[in-house]
Amino acid sequence: MSQKALYIIAGIICLLTISWMVPFQEDSESNQPERVKIALRATGNQLLLSNQDSTSIILPVVQLAPFKYQLSFEKELTFLPDSLVSILDKNLAKAGLSKNYIVEVLRCEDREVSYSYEMSMYWEKTIVPCAGRQVPRACHTIEIQFIKEPASFSSSKILISLVALGVIGFLVFRFRESKKNTSSSKTTDINYTSLGSFRFYPEQNKLVKEAKELPLSPKECELLAIFVTRPNEVIKREELTKSVWEDNGVIVSRSLDTYISKLRKKLAADSSIKIANIHGVGYRLELGCD
Repeated sequence: MSQKALYIIAGIICLLTISWMVPFQEDSESNQPERVKIALRATGNQLLLSNQDSTSIILPVVQLAPFKYQLSFEKELTFLPDSLVSILDKNLAKAGLSKNYIVEVLRCEDREVSYSYEMSMYWEKTIVPCAGRQVPRACHTIEIQFIKEPASFSSSKILISLVALGVIGFLVFRFRESKKNTSSSKTTDINYTSLGSFRFYPEQNKLVKEAKELPLSPKECELLAIFVTRPNEVIKREELTKSVWEDNGVIVSRSLDTYISKLRKKLAADSSIKIANIHGVGYRLELGCD
């Protein structure tokens, strides 16, 4: 995989990870006021209809604070708490508003609380008292205070984030390994000697001609290494045998000729290279023989 492709994939995963890891929170300052007012007016209308009132006016919905709103009526009304809870909850849900809020029903003359309750997206935090009891007819205002819940992660978001981070780590690891191998390969490629159309790698015991690799035995490699350092120069048999076989303790006179023959066969693919036999003296690596 190319470096560019790795960067692109890692970038996409980073963006996905960040988008999942940023806690979701509703923007109460931007478009909530208009939606809240629509939802409260719809609620007011349904409450009046439940009072058999289709003519009195719903007063303008007022925003008392950044997350607090007031619904007022022209005339007195009465309602069942169950109805208010159900109607308001449905209208807020339709408007896509927060499920976390506190509602207070206040008497107009003295601002005393006639009824109140708290709704939450978490069932254990929801408090709806006095269900089934009729709120006495009077002039009422309904105030709703939205509660800003602390941002949190869902378990699925956490899992996806961890998986994405793991993939990023794996890609970075693969990229580093690939870079290391490439660097190593480049270093290896430098450690060769050009020999006609061949590349001679003494550290790896091999000859390479174009895409074809010719393995060399250790002795073949040692001999060729000597020739390569002294091209077109006659090297005596005694010097070659001493350099290559002396450590073995026993020198077989025909061993040199055998390995020279093997080298000739492997170098035969390039007619410009020749290991010439200098009779009675030794051998010479001749380059540019064509």
